[in-house]
Amino acid sequence: MRLHKLQSNVGGKARAAKSATRATPARPATPRVTLGVIVGNRGFFPGHLAAKGRTEMLRALEEEGIDAVIVEAKSTNHGAIESRDEAKACAALFKKHRERIDGVIVTLPNFGDERAVADTLRLAGLDVPVLVHATADDPAKMLIDNRRDAFCGKMSVCNVLSQYGIKYSLTSQHTQRPESPSFRADLRRFAATCRVVRGLKGARIGAIGARPAAFKTVRYSEKLLEASGISVEPIDLSEIMGRIARLKDSDAAVKKQLEQIHAYVDTGEVPDDALIKMAKLGLVMDRWMKEVDVSISAVQCWTSMEEFFGVVPCTVMSMLSNANLPSACEVDVMGTISMHALTLASTSPSALLDWNNNYGDDPDKAVCFHCSNLPLDFFESPKMDYQEIIAGTVGRENTYGTVVGKVKAGPMSFARFSTDERAGIIRGYVGEGAFTKDKLKTFGGAGVVQIPELQKLLQHICRNGFEHHVAGTFSHVADAVHEATTRYLGWDVMRHG
Repeated sequence: MRLHKLQSNVGGKARAAKSATRATPARPATPRVTLGVIVGNRGFFPGHLAAKGRTEMLRALEEEGIDAVIVEAKSTNHGAIESRDEAKACAALFKKHRERIDGVIVTLPNFGDERAVADTLRLAGLDVPVLVHATADDPAKMLIDNRRDAFCGKMSVCNVLSQYGIKYSLTSQHTQRPESPSFRADLRRFAATCRVVRGLKGARIGAIGARPAAFKTVRYSEKLLEASGISVEPIDLSEIMGRIARLKDSDAAVKKQLEQIHAYVDTGEVPDDALIKMAKLGLVMDRWMKEVDVSISAVQCWTSMEEFFGVVPCTVMSMLSNANLPSACEVDVMGTISMHALTLASTSPSALLDWNNNYGDDPDKAVCFHCSNLPLDFFESPKMDYQEIIAGTVGRENTYGTVVGKVKAGPMSFARFSTDERAGIIRGYVGEGAFTKDKLKTFGGAGVVQIPELQKLLQHICRNGFEHHVAGTFSHVADAVHEATTRYLGWDVMRHG
């Protein structure tokens, strides 16, 4: 049997690619999602529907910017999978491209053969998300030559997948045409789920410094994370400071980093010596992260950085997060993971925020705030300033480097994950709302959020002992994050609303 891979468009994957300098305003290109495609078929149903369904699904993937790995059209009956031999051949193809495949879509243009579908997935052993799709029948074409019965066949496929212990996702409607808007939305959501699963499994997080003594709220279990394939690489803050001390102001790399900071945000009110310190911090962090092969980070701030170095790390962290490389303060590793999940799903920056204040008497509104290290993309008119809270303790001159302003209006998704050592699980919550245009005069980076049934969410946070930190992003991706973390990673995550 002759097989080949079909890859829509050009481009391909750049999963392992790393930019020469991470802390820049530039954002790396989002790797394309690649799906293995199984077209179901059953001999006594119209074969021409399988062939046409294959073409329709590949067109849908291409138009959504998703790459495909599929058996060659002429190598099987109608380019579909029906027999044991065809299942073995398709599984072999998937194994060959297992490093590229982020998920699998099972499409049923007719009833399909549930055994062949399940055998293909079992033999391939990919352990990736699976989406089961069935094409809708046309009431005007229900005679033997055009009747699909995929409505029924989908139940059989799901039944056997359940028997095999293979995890799978469902479309929002039981049957859909591949060109329908509802399926296209499901396809985008599934691609986001695949990105989250792929990105969290095998994630490596740089923990820079020790957890501040006052922040018991950000404690976590490295062992529980490791069980989900997530590793933490620590470094003491003294080592970062020691490397900074070896750099000269005149070093070419320091100057380049300084230029990137000036290009990133308005620095007009910040002393030059503080900016040079930030440039050195950014350079050392970038070099260390490359050394230990981490791309996301959690950084100690309060108040060791200010007392013994003389700046806050906020701008450096903001630049990383704005480049889709999340960075959380106070060594909140679980906060970084929450940010990372949202960024993977949305392909846009995420931020770590505080659930901080009520907003008047509106029960569905609250103020989300940080000092701030929010990404530039979050703001209306940002600038660099000093950290007003810590300044009262260590002096204003030692707290320059925050990125401050009003958070712009737009759709919002939020997420928070936490390790529960007593139960031996990772748990969390996700949901959606919006940043509003409501006026807010305060310091730091802050915005007003509106979330349906917010009081119920706040009750859930308090009753279950979740942290006051929450990750947010400008996109509605809660369903994708929830599906990835609960169905495929096995975490205990509540979907608010």
